[in-house]
Amino acid sequence: MGFDPSADYPLGQQRPDLVSTPSGHSLEEITLEAVRSGLIGADDLRATPETLRRQSQVALAAGREPLADNLARAAELAGVPATSILEIYTALRPNRSSADELEDWARRLEAEWEAPLTAAFVREAKDVYARRGLLAGERAPV
Repeated sequence: MGFDPSADYPLGQQRPDLVSTPSGHSLEEITLEAVRSGLIGADDLRATPETLRRQSQVALAAGREPLADNLARAAELAGVPATSILEIYTALRPNRSSADELEDWARRLEAEWEAPLTAAFVREAKDVYARRGLLAGERAPV
């Protein structure tokens, strides 16, 4: 049975067969007892890229394009190590990075983690920061 983003929301109620943990446990296997016994670990409580992509499709079908874009980037970032995500977050703060440093992050996102949507987001931030004087070592235009 195919996925219908207009009819299958919320996924956990309408299509629990499409929701699983990163290690492959089904939604019904996620119980307090399973957590207590160690069958389900902390990593199993994270959304999978597939679930995030489906949620993105649901948001798009509902006309919520910005949310759909965020969920699509989240799907890409699901495989990026948490330490790298924090480094990227820090790099994206105003006045923290140069244009070259942000471009390096964008290239890494594409090459190492196959995250072209997120790379485009970083490049967009780089361009906006350049226009507004928010790159490291620059001053805002007067």
